[in-house]
Amino acid sequence: MVKLIEERDLKEGKLRCFELKNENGMIAEIINYGARIHRLIMSDINGVKRDVVIGFHDIAEYVGSADYFNAIVGRVANRIGGAAFTLNGKNYPLFKNDGNNHLHGGKVGFDSVFWNAEIDGEDLALSYTAADLEEGYPAELSVEVRYRVTENDELSISYRAQAKEDTLCSLTNHAYFNLSGDFNQTVLGECLRIKSDCITAIDKELIPTGELYAVKDTPLDFNSMREIGEEIGYDNEFLRIAGGYDFNYVLKNDKKSYVAKAFDPKTCIEMEVYTDMLCMQFYSGNFLNGTKGKAVFNKNCAFCLETQLYPNACNVSAFPSSVLKKGEIFSSQTKYKFSLFRSEF
Repeated sequence: MVKLIEERDLKEGKLRCFELKNENGMIAEIINYGARIHRLIMSDINGVKRDVVIGFHDIAEYVGSADYFNAIVGRVANRIGGAAFTLNGKNYPLFKNDGNNHLHGGKVGFDSVFWNAEIDGEDLALSYTAADLEEGYPAELSVEVRYRVTENDELSISYRAQAKEDTLCSLTNHAYFNLSGDFNQTVLGECLRIKSDCITAIDKELIPTGELYAVKDTPLDFNSMREIGEEIGYDNEFLRIAGGYDFNYVLKNDKKSYVAKAFDPKTCIEMEVYTDMLCMQFYSGNFLNGTKGKAVFNKNCAFCLETQLYPNACNVSAFPSSVLKKGEIFSSQTKYKFSLFRSEF
């Protein structure tokens, strides 16, 4: 069931919050600013309701926030080296919002705009049209994102985009998870598995170089379920650069089984990630550093599993392209499936 639960007229625009709920009591609250997840509520093993995503108490606090908390990011997720790319022989400079680089669509990306929102059956459909040269990207781009809470306790996110001319497009959701529901504690004791044999190697500014780095026998290998914090302090070049985990994993993906699984041993809440995307960014909340508005989110209090195309693909010919051609459709789906499970890892 989907319904509007809150609406406010702010000077920046009309802020709306919707509730998506299934028969099991799983609830997702979505706001139209940034098409963000405000709350994601699951029951733990003792029947206690837990909000497992980071967020502000007041939905108005998201407006103007510099954080990407649980937002749709685009038109290109992740970093673009040098804040520029060349398409069809023309160079396009982008806004530098990450040192010398461009991150998550720029200064006013999809996370920082008001989306149109409509209830469509069991879906909440949000749409936004980015203008030609908005944040430096060529072509008008029409985007639709659909959220659904299924009866299988899945949060489904479907993406669709189409451009009037050639452009770049790689969309994701920047959800921050803590499966304990307690953001006063870190996620370093939560367990994680990622089906991947390599990451895209990075330089000192976290920009993919075009090389692949095999994770076997390194602290970056999560092919077997283990605690996030088990090897986060190990001496590894990439861990030193990123200050923890902040890497793009190239997925072993048959598009039938999960690509990643996370588990909290206290609440017994388990989350599986299903996607048709090629890659996934695992981020361990390294840059969370304290107070955000009226909330306090400290380092490592949440983790992200952001499904995506290869980052910086526009500048690395060896990577599969992130170009969306005129008339073609970008389409993708990611599901976060929740369950309760007692296990020992």
